[in-house]
This record gives sequence, C-alpha cells and structure tokens, in this order.
Amino acid sequence: MSDEGYPIPATAIETEEVIKGSRFITRVFCTPTVEAAKSSIRERNRLEPDATHHCWAYIVGDPHSTTTIACSDDGEPNGTAGMPMLNILQHSHVGDITAIVTRYYGGTKLGKGGLARAYGGGVKQALELLETRAKIAMKTLGLVYPYDLQAKMDYLLGQYQARVLESDYQEDIHQTVEIAASDADELKAQINQQFKGSVKC
Repeated sequence: MSDEGYPIPATAIETEEVIKGSRFITRVFCTPTVEAAKSSIRERNRLEPDATHHCWAYIVGDPHSTTTIACSDDGEPNGTAGMPMLNILQHSHVGDITAIVTRYYGGTKLGKGGLARAYGGGVKQALELLETRAKIAMKTLGLVYPYDLQAKMDYLLGQYQARVLESDYQEDIHQTVEIAASDADELKAQINQQFKGSVKC
C-alpha cells in the first residue's frame, strides 16, 4: 500500500439487468479481508440457492500492488464470467472490493461472448454508481521508553492520532503503536528531537 492509501467502496451497490430473458443481478461491496470476501460469497449462495449461477471476483488490498485476487465462473463456461468481472475490477483501481453477479437463466443461451459482456457489463454498470472513500495506509512502530516519559509520549502520540495497539510494562514501557504511514517518519523525527535518544523506535 502506498502512503496515500487507496480508494475502497463507501457503500454497497446493487444493479439488475435482463438480457434475453436471463436476470443478472450485480452486487458490489467492501471486503477488507479474504475471509470477508469468501463469507459474502457463501452468504449469497445461502440467500439465493435457486439461482442458476453466483459468479464472483474480488480484490483484497491495494489494487496497484495486490496479489490477493480471485474469481469464479461458478459453472458458466470457462473464462466467461469470473475473469471478465475481475478485469473490470482491476481497471477500476478500487481495493478491498468484491463483485457477485447472480444469474437466473431465462431459457436463451448467450454464447461465450454474450456471457462475458453480460457479466463484465454488470460490474461496469455497478462501478459507475459506486461511491468510494480513501483507505489510509497505516504503519506500526515499536517504542521502548522509561516510565517518566509516559505523559509526554502520550501527548505526542495524541498529536499524531497514533493508536496504541499494545503496551507491555517491563523495566521500561514497550509499546506498539499504529499511525498513518504518511506521518510515521515525522513522528520518529519528533521523538528523536524531543527525547534525545532516550526512546528506542
């Protein structure tokens, strides 16, 4: 993830299209983990067991650098659903996103090209309506410092909106903190300047 973060879905979107009698219902939503993506796919199968297909694609993580991608044709001819859907998602530059297209077969075959256009087109249509928000890239820092600096350290961390993930009170205080990646270097510089080497980070 770059220091600037990346766009993710702000809301869920649902669109529907009827093509030659078949209903194609496209749903797009935010899934910050692979398990969240898989869970949403399982849930769709549970909620609509009578659908002919639930084809899906997801990208988890930074869309510019992620390798966490997957897709499925769910019984449609190979390469006619999942890959066209994933291709549209990749070109959107949105991360932490899952698309599921549910098809109810209407009796007329669309052919491979028609299927690819229907599945990819459904995702494209949904993305045109999708609102996004920025996911801020975060970094964790390990800090070790004496007890008499705790009040000053708490104040400094508060100024940078750093979140304490873990504190271990040994001979010194050992902390793991999370901070926006874009602020991490500046915080470290401030720690070195204010505490003159008495804080390890």
